[in-house]
Amino acid sequence: FCRAIALPLSSKLGVKDKQRPKAQPNPRLETFYNTCCKNPEEGELLRLAKQCDLPVRKVERWFRRRRNADRPSLSKKFCEACWRFTFYITSFFTGLAVLYDKPWFWDHRECWTGYPQQPLQPSLFWYYMLELSFYWSLVFTLPFDVKRKDFKEQIVHHAATIFLISFSYCANYIRIGTLVLVIHDASDCFLEPTKIFNYMKWKKTCDSLFMIFSAVFLISRLVIYPYTVLYNTYYYSMEIFQPFFGYYFVNALLLILQLLHVFWSCLIIHMVYKFILQGTMEKDMRSDTDESDKDEEREKIREVEKNGIVCFSNVTGNSSIQRNGAEALTNRAHLTNGHVKER
Repeated sequence: FCRAIALPLSSKLGVKDKQRPKAQPNPRLETFYNTCCKNPEEGELLRLAKQCDLPVRKVERWFRRRRNADRPSLSKKFCEACWRFTFYITSFFTGLAVLYDKPWFWDHRECWTGYPQQPLQPSLFWYYMLELSFYWSLVFTLPFDVKRKDFKEQIVHHAATIFLISFSYCANYIRIGTLVLVIHDASDCFLEPTKIFNYMKWKKTCDSLFMIFSAVFLISRLVIYPYTVLYNTYYYSMEIFQPFFGYYFVNALLLILQLLHVFWSCLIIHMVYKFILQGTMEKDMRSDTDESDKDEEREKIREVEKNGIVCFSNVTGNSSIQRNGAEALTNRAHLTNGHVKER
């Protein structure tokens, strides 16, 4: 999908990768980067600078450029967002098509009617397999996907989701499981196009979609999910049967998901708060951005200032020499029509 559809689409939409300066080949620094640390402290930078016989600033610049080389390109982020958007929009409408005529979709107490003798319909089976295969694929592609700052939370989320889907299938918690899947896909349908328009530099569209995503996420994850799922599994199920191992295990996994919802909701609320105050959308707090822009500009400014100081000192030095040797040649004042004019 990424090679045949998303990548050609990115070029047509004008998504271009930033040209990053490459780090010069240096076996000693490369070995330290791969085996020890990717972001060395000041003491380690001094030691490496002495070993390589280089200025500390150049060693620091080498590590910065080397870290930037490992960061995903804009086209890779665009392709990943396109693929996930395609899946989430497909799975969400598939879930609605499968569940719209099911009684437990409208009356949540029906999730436990006749439990555990609830027949598994083919449409529910394939819907479950679709979701389970996608989350397993996310686990397999973790080393290659775009790594964000909430990488550990993503691993916990994927693991809890896979355990929840698998165990709910084995324990015949299919009905409550389908509700969980539809609720999660609802907000993800707006998150991925928000990223796509952000990579395309469509700022206003991106901001509008993010506000819609924020509202859907907060309502679905902090209101609908606790009432429809958590309250349902914790209280309604007690009216049908006594608690057993599956009851505690499923509720524990659902609570883990809710804790992750609260964590991401705090990030989203912070970004919305910044947007309301500043009128502009802050960059994704989970994203790992390049270091080169500001740092390279600072170094250029320093060099320009340094060169300017050197040139200024040369000029002042020459002028003082000329003033001492031949004062008539510089700063000579002529009185022309009553005005002082300096040459």
